[in-house]
Amino acid sequence: QVELVASGGGLVQTGGSLRLSCVASARRFNYYAIGWFRQAPGKERDFVAAITWNEHNTLYADSVKGRFTISVDNGKNTVSLQMGSLRPEDTAVYYCAATPTAGLFSQAGDYRYWGQGTQVTVSS
Repeated sequence: QVELVASGGGLVQTGGSLRLSCVASARRFNYYAIGWFRQAPGKERDFVAAITWNEHNTLYADSVKGRFTISVDNGKNTVSLQMGSLRPEDTAVYYCAATPTAGLFSQAGDYRYWGQGTQVTVSS
């Protein structure tokens, strides 16, 4: 069983930055992929970024490449999403998710464990 706790959301102006964190707890946490997804009102849950726990390989959605950076602090069991150059269209509830794999997935259905969401609002 894996528990994920996301935090760091808030209100920011266009062009601003936010850093989201996802703390993972498990009896044994090895060879997992951790992903960030977001869901705006009335829309589907979309992939944002993912990282592998061991090798730190990364994958990004085209819409966030060059603006967002995903990283892992293995010592703190934390995956962070540094978000910059934020736009109103980045407004959504952001979720972190985890699944046991050595690879990277961008489909929500491929992730087994989910944390609660954290709201990010970007004002224009």
